[in-house]
Amino acid sequence: MLDSSETGISQNYILTNLKKGNANLIASTPPVMFYPHMPQAPLQPSTLYIVATPIGNLEDITLRALRTLSECNIIAAEDTRRTRQLLRAHDIKQKVISYHKFNEAKRSQTILEWLEDGQTISLVSDAGTPGISDPGQRVVRATIKSGYRVENVPGPCALTAALPASGLPTEEFHFMGFLPHKSSGRKKKLESLKHTSGTLCFYESPYRITKLLSELLTQWPESEVVLARELTKKFEEFLRGSPAQLFEYYAERKPKGEFVVLVHRT
Repeated sequence: MLDSSETGISQNYILTNLKKGNANLIASTPPVMFYPHMPQAPLQPSTLYIVATPIGNLEDITLRALRTLSECNIIAAEDTRRTRQLLRAHDIKQKVISYHKFNEAKRSQTILEWLEDGQTISLVSDAGTPGISDPGQRVVRATIKSGYRVENVPGPCALTAALPASGLPTEEFHFMGFLPHKSSGRKKKLESLKHTSGTLCFYESPYRITKLLSELLTQWPESEVVLARELTKKFEEFLRGSPAQLFEYYAERKPKGEFVVLVHRT
């Protein structure tokens, strides 16, 4: 922290106002250094890096993620077109290969061969964190089983973007990802959760959101529901209400964008 002689403000005044959360103090004085400069750790050979990327806003990417993508040997991407857009936005020129659910078995073996050669591989999904309802788990398990290193470069995730802003309890929550497409499978899954405490979290597409709301209305009509859509994008929206209220809302509107559905049963 800066010495008071450099700022003209007493140390006690600084400490007191920081405790009060006075944002104007920091904005109107020279920068306050809370953390020392940390040296950048070089990428380790024969390592698979799980790199989280923006779910919408391209600014939502860490400095470490940008450096990892810049310095690795190869980027394995779920959607090479979207990944190249991200790389162009940050002036990163790197080799990109596809890694998605239709080729993950073949690609996983290729990635293991590259790791054996000492290469560093960055794994990225379409958006967010690989392995969270996106391809990635298979190659991570194979990498660990083969004795190579896996390192996470944390960052954006639709679940963690939605839950804190939902207003629902966060002390305990359970993430279910996408429910089965078939009605019978969805019903069975929801029934299995009837004794699960905490906030329930799902991902859902715009094509099945009204179906899910109808099912929630049948299963837990008194529950609190939050629909988070288009997170971090221009039309980000949080809709809060009962299953009946939200079902009625979308009875008159066409759902758009991917949804995070959060349910708290009262």
